[in-house]
Amino acid sequence: MENPGDGKLKKTKRYNLNRGYQKLRVWQDAILLYTMILKEFKGLPFEFKKIAGQEMAAADSIHRNIAEGYCRRSIREYIQFLYVALASLGETVSGLFASKAANVISEEQFEKLDSFCYKVENELISLIRSLENKRDKGDWIDHMVKEEWAGYGGME
Repeated sequence: MENPGDGKLKKTKRYNLNRGYQKLRVWQDAILLYTMILKEFKGLPFEFKKIAGQEMAAADSIHRNIAEGYCRRSIREYIQFLYVALASLGETVSGLFASKAANVISEEQFEKLDSFCYKVENELISLIRSLENKRDKGDWIDHMVKEEWAGYGGME
């Protein structure tokens, strides 16, 4: 896994069913994409701070929606959040094109970021297709444990 500070996420011993998204390559790459966007956009002059902030927020939304969808109870919700992540990725890419056109970022910066966005897009599209196939075949089992009141001190 990679850590935003040094390009590698450090593995943690804190793992449970709800944190399973951390094993997904697409989530790991979305975190890396976010760190790449931060690196390229954080040092811009004051007049570009709003553009930089929007680009960082769009990239930040990608990994967050992948995680939130994974933590939902139904496959329908999971897929919906993955589509939101894909939309945030579209927003990120659009911002890259606009930033390149306005000479806010260089051609080299654009190529590096756009090619990695393309990788994450394809991973996300593959995950969505896989989950839609599971949904359509009826092969999906909700991954969250159903809670019962008895587990909380006998409250009924």
